[in-house]
Amino acid sequence: MTPLQTYFPLALVFALALILGLTLVGLAALLGPRRPSRVKSAPFECGSDPIGDARDRFGVKFYVIALLFVVFDIEAVFIYPWAVQVRELGWAGYATMAAFAATLVAGLAYVWKKGALDWE
Repeated sequence: MTPLQTYFPLALVFALALILGLTLVGLAALLGPRRPSRVKSAPFECGSDPIGDARDRFGVKFYVIALLFVVFDIEAVFIYPWAVQVRELGWAGYATMAAFAATLVAGLAYVWKKGALDWE
């Protein structure tokens, strides 16, 4: 058996996937419903009609909330493995996670005091 013969099943799977993908896209283009209307062609965002210029400035609060979400999402990512290994880590692991959580709580208190969480 030659080295290229070992790759034949893989090439066959890729070829079948390509053929299936092209066939499905082609059938959807041929058999799909085509009833364009003015309503279907209109832009749509978040359930409301778009008004104004797309280049309007957003308030900083949107970005602050997004940044806070990322920070506390990362906190959850770090706390889960710690919770799984808490018995093996002992008191040193507990102290490290307590310092980490205290840092995040201090950040949350600062943001709360500055009013970044007040949505107006």
